[in-house]
Amino acid sequence: MKTLAEPTRVRAAEIPLGTGSSRRFEGRDHGAAVSYFYIDNQPGQGSGLHWHPYPETWVLLEGEATFQVDDQLIRAAAGDTVTGPAFVPHRYTNTGTGAMRLICIHASSVMIQTDLD
Repeated sequence: MKTLAEPTRVRAAEIPLGTGSSRRFEGRDHGAAVSYFYIDNQPGQGSGLHWHPYPETWVLLEGEATFQVDDQLIRAAAGDTVTGPAFVPHRYTNTGTGAMRLICIHASSVMIQTDLD
């Protein structure tokens, strides 16, 4: 009989991203097949233009954001999900008036990113 991997709990304090409350979870470090960023940005903040060799899915938990995926601008509000294909340049910006909380799901156990800015 095959033994299943043990479930894992990763506390937020173990995966900080910068000095704020944003976090970076890299799946390979925790036996998971996906990775994610949890982003907590103020108005005007966001990512630079970049791409990944795998698709990315964004789930907007709170606030408003504008996603640039290739030459398309996509406005999103809390509860919306936006997707971007592999190898296509993209970025997001908090275009609301309050905090933007976002989960950026990477279809890879290892994050691979090519920055274009």
